[in-house]
Amino acid sequence: MAKFLAELLGCTLPEKGASPMFECRSQPHIGLRHVTKQRPTIFGTLIEKPLGDHNADKMPQTPPFPVMYGSTNGYNKNLYKAKEEDYEGLYYHDNNLISGSLEALIEHLVPTVAYYPDRTYIFTFLLSSRLFLHPYELMSKVCHLCVDQQRLSDPQADKARVKKIAPKILQLLTEWTETFPYDFRDERMMKSLKELTHRLSTGEDLYRKAVQQMTQTLIRKLTTLSQYEEALAKINSSVTDRLTVLKTKPQSIQRDILTICNDPFTLAQQLTHIELERLSYIGPEEFVQAFVQKDPLDNDKNCFSDHKKASNLEAYVEWFNRLSYLVATEICMPVKKKHRARVIEFFIDVARECFNIGNFNSLMAIITGMNMSPVSRLKKTWAKVKTAKFDILEHQMDPSSNFYNYRTALRGATQRSITAHSSREKIVIPFFSLLIKDIYFLNEGCANRLPNGHVNFEKFWELAKQVTEFMTWKKVECPFDRDRKILQYLLTAPVFSEDALYLASYESEGPENNMEKDRWKSLRSSLLNRT
Repeated sequence: MAKFLAELLGCTLPEKGASPMFECRSQPHIGLRHVTKQRPTIFGTLIEKPLGDHNADKMPQTPPFPVMYGSTNGYNKNLYKAKEEDYEGLYYHDNNLISGSLEALIEHLVPTVAYYPDRTYIFTFLLSSRLFLHPYELMSKVCHLCVDQQRLSDPQADKARVKKIAPKILQLLTEWTETFPYDFRDERMMKSLKELTHRLSTGEDLYRKAVQQMTQTLIRKLTTLSQYEEALAKINSSVTDRLTVLKTKPQSIQRDILTICNDPFTLAQQLTHIELERLSYIGPEEFVQAFVQKDPLDNDKNCFSDHKKASNLEAYVEWFNRLSYLVATEICMPVKKKHRARVIEFFIDVARECFNIGNFNSLMAIITGMNMSPVSRLKKTWAKVKTAKFDILEHQMDPSSNFYNYRTALRGATQRSITAHSSREKIVIPFFSLLIKDIYFLNEGCANRLPNGHVNFEKFWELAKQVTEFMTWKKVECPFDRDRKILQYLLTAPVFSEDALYLASYESEGPENNMEKDRWKSLRSSLLNRT
């Protein structure tokens, strides 16, 4: 994890000739073409997510994020209008919760007969609490408070009181299981959940049905996640170095991207399918867990050591790397200069279509691949390319002034998404590494605790605001038809390693100086030894 973060946070848009981004390791108009929406077909490696249950007697569910939080400019920090004196250990300013002791914040999460926490508070606290204690520890405390305060363990408990509190506790658990389902991969979480829901559902048919439905929905989500992880593992195991393929399969009969798809818009659509599918599996908690530090008030215990805690986030970054290398491979592989120039122009058109769709992550990956040194050194090839469109795209993604141009374009896409009437207009796929860096520096720039030991909740409102925007984007359903053949190629076609890219580049356009000549000789010698 430490290496992953170091590589990620060191990234920037490379100039021509630089190493790949994650290696070694006025508002613009966002155009869209009309596309008829059809239900996507199932592709072997892209998992179809289960549909929700719409039974009439279903417990109320957490509303969609745009409804729950409104626009990002109107993020609700006003809580239940609770008076400060009602909650010892919590500090408010202008009716906004600013800080509090961890125990008081936990107590504020637990419903009572007369109180249910604001949903923005639920999300914010469940997201940030893992910086201080493990989710299973929080669940244990919540269960204890529910049982203790409402006397649920008392066989003589007032049934009328239980009927009033049970729906609220079930609603809290439903919001937790729906928004942070990955927390429940921990057997300790499931055990606590089962024990509490058993107390609530005893003797009441309605509550039993609600508990059963909540549990079934959670299990479906976790099963789908496992299938997705298995599919990713299968994809990764099938990908090999293209140089190895070249030894046994002549270059003349190898497939390339133009033989698979020669329409830039279609390829941009398929890239968007992959982006949205992978985004959808990133849990909001992964943004916090990726940067979790030791809590000084918790005996220097790190809440998370399991590599899987941010595995979907890492898998998404690995996809960015793969796409960058695939672009570079497709450009360096052709023997003829004319063919290489045609591939470059094709990817420029794909990148432009990605921009129009709102798929900024694929756009940046393509630009990164084209700016890798083995590609940028092909001066004779680039001389045949009409680069005006590429220059415009590079300008849009220029890192100067903290990516001002990109952030302006992102705001334009976000505004379009808010007012959209169709799924295709809702698509916003951010340049992911920059999103992570923004969250990282917000986390690093403010202390988790104040000098008095209170949790700095004002910081976590801002953290939740950024993650909430991501949650809105990742819930968009891709409106484009899937093309299984193109998707399979994008996900599994072998790509050159960095050394193989340099070798192919030197073979296409010979070394220009002694340093390049020495590297070429070394690479050729290494290839002979491998064969």
